[in-house]
Amino acid sequence: MNVSIGGYSFNNTYLEGKMDVFGYLETVKYRYKLDVADLWNGFFIDRNTGPIYQLADESYIRKIREALDEKEMSVVNLAVDGAHLWDPDPEVRQRLYDNALVHLRASVILGAQTVRIDTGGSYHDVETMTDEQFEYTVRTYREFAQFASDNGFLIGPENHMGASLLPREMKRIAEAVDHPAFGFLVHLGRWKADREEGDKLVAPWAYHTHFDEQTAVSGDALNTIATLKDAGYKGYWGVEYNAPKRQYLEIERLLGIVKKHLADEADARGEG
Repeated sequence: MNVSIGGYSFNNTYLEGKMDVFGYLETVKYRYKLDVADLWNGFFIDRNTGPIYQLADESYIRKIREALDEKEMSVVNLAVDGAHLWDPDPEVRQRLYDNALVHLRASVILGAQTVRIDTGGSYHDVETMTDEQFEYTVRTYREFAQFASDNGFLIGPENHMGASLLPREMKRIAEAVDHPAFGFLVHLGRWKADREEGDKLVAPWAYHTHFDEQTAVSGDALNTIATLKDAGYKGYWGVEYNAPKRQYLEIERLLGIVKKHLADEADARGEG
């Protein structure tokens, strides 16, 4: 069953000083019996340099790769914070771009199958893109998608911040980028507009997904899975939920719920 656990699910455990990236890999492999890592760069960046987060040096990234290889694990997704595309300040925008290139090289070292680099913009005041922003975003994603294609992975934003929280803007970006290595990490149901049809609008470009607690336990979860499958989705179904406490138990609970949804949906299709 194609399920994964987003690294951000253990952010509070990390902040308590009880987990690092190697502990995350041990947890996913031996506690939850999964062979894929759903990495988040929050485990190996300098959080004091935000909003442009400096990545750990290459020797540390290679140690992560060695740990993955030792456990016979692959990276189904690398979610990148602090390297989004757009900022209205050209100098900041250039620094973000340079940081994205560093993360792209790290993605190759880690063998990531998909990489999330965000559009940029506010998490709260969501607006459609200006012409300048749209043109820059499309041009840069097209460049990154070619790099991804050359190195065997897929890339694109998550519906996470700015215009990416508007599904019609996401669709507009995808159609303009028009590259086979470009797609979306779809955080299911997280939209600031067109909530009922948001997942369906972007489903043709989905390369990875995340359930949070709300979407995992909602009565619409089976329909959501069916919608993406009908659009051709064959990727992983991730669980990403940074529970306020008892994180190991909460992830175990939600992972079980998502597995049951997948089994029930497969049965409905006669695939079980």
